[in-house]
Amino acid sequence: NTVNFTAYSFLHQYYEAERGWDWRNGLAGLSVAPIASSVSTIENLVKTQMQLDNVTRQQYKNSLHCVRTITEKHGPIVVYRGHVINTVREAAFISTYFFVYEGLRKRLVEERVPGSIPIAGGIAGAISWTVSFPLDCIRAGVQGTDLSRRASSLGILKKLVSERGILGLYSGVAPSIVRAFLVSGSRFSAYEGALWLLRGGRDAW
Repeated sequence: NTVNFTAYSFLHQYYEAERGWDWRNGLAGLSVAPIASSVSTIENLVKTQMQLDNVTRQQYKNSLHCVRTITEKHGPIVVYRGHVINTVREAAFISTYFFVYEGLRKRLVEERVPGSIPIAGGIAGAISWTVSFPLDCIRAGVQGTDLSRRASSLGILKKLVSERGILGLYSGVAPSIVRAFLVSGSRFSAYEGALWLLRGGRDAW
């Protein structure tokens, strides 16, 4: 998250984006995706493999042991399994995340709505998760498949749709949306608060 917010802040200025409903805010978020996915692909793979391991063989002692075990067995490149679909997921999530936040924040602050920042952040998180959730289901399918076998995003998509239908791609979305609202509201509040402490506001230098 630190990397995402730092990269977004830099790219927001680079694209000369305006605060509010400016498409360049979404572009700045979109440009962060390759940076974010370089870290989150590994993180998500380990998380998915450990969650599966907890209900099956229980062979991993911790995250580091999981990484060491799967790389010894499948090679170091395995940690980037599902990298393409995860990058697409990050692009959908982060571009929506910052675009919605910037637009709502400006509107709510101008109307002097109490709690404008956590509300805008919470709604941005909820909408972003709704948009990217099907992609996350596909990502989890790719990374959760036996690592010794090939798994394509398209193949996982076809399998999910054939077994559960289109709505199956949103299975379990409600708890994720609630969590995203709460986490994102506090995350943006902390981000804005830190900027006020460090430089008197996010647009001040």
